[in-house]
Amino acid sequence: MIRVQNLHKTFRDGDRSHEVLRDLSFEVAEGEFVALLGRSGSGKSTLLNCLAGIETPDEGSIEVAGSEITCLDDDARTRLRRDAIGIVFQFFNLLPVISVMDNVMLPAELAGHSGPTVKERGRSLLQQLGLGGRESEFPDHLSGGEQQRVAIARALINQPRILLADEPTGNLDSKTGASTLELLAQINRQRGLTVVMATHSREAAGFASRVVQLRDGRLAETP
Repeated sequence: MIRVQNLHKTFRDGDRSHEVLRDLSFEVAEGEFVALLGRSGSGKSTLLNCLAGIETPDEGSIEVAGSEITCLDDDARTRLRRDAIGIVFQFFNLLPVISVMDNVMLPAELAGHSGPTVKERGRSLLQQLGLGGRESEFPDHLSGGEQQRVAIARALINQPRILLADEPTGNLDSKTGASTLELLAQINRQRGLTVVMATHSREAAGFASRVVQLRDGRLAETP
């Protein structure tokens, strides 16, 4: 499902450079829930952005859902994100001036899908995530955990094959965070969705079926 080979990424600021990813190689099988564990600044978010085609590596190759994304142009990478990848962020990134349902439906509408079948899918997702009946409310009427569930529904509306989650519990208290992680694990098991989650928390990583640790820009399996 995901294959990364010899990935290098360096950020430059004037005369200074910082190598974030160093000859990094790993694979994620279809249906796996993999946690990328590492300290802040270790390159976890950069790696997820490369997997999503948001960042472009300096060297190496990335195959996602059968596409070699390092060979795609900007438009093709955008289509891949739209059709095959869902992204959940630490900051919920919900639009405050539109309803819960409109937030969930936004990626589908941007993809040109807004018919009754897609709307019913949105309602079903919100129901499954414990937000049935809240479709017409606005995000600021919801708790942090509820907003993150809306963000998860939004990430799933286009029926992606892969879900990328970047510190999805970073803005939640421990109880709500655990509930969110249980939800991601449940989605992984029931839907067979491939999940890759970046986190600095060993407790959060424990919800995944496999943990790899980012050290010096490389990944190493952890017991």
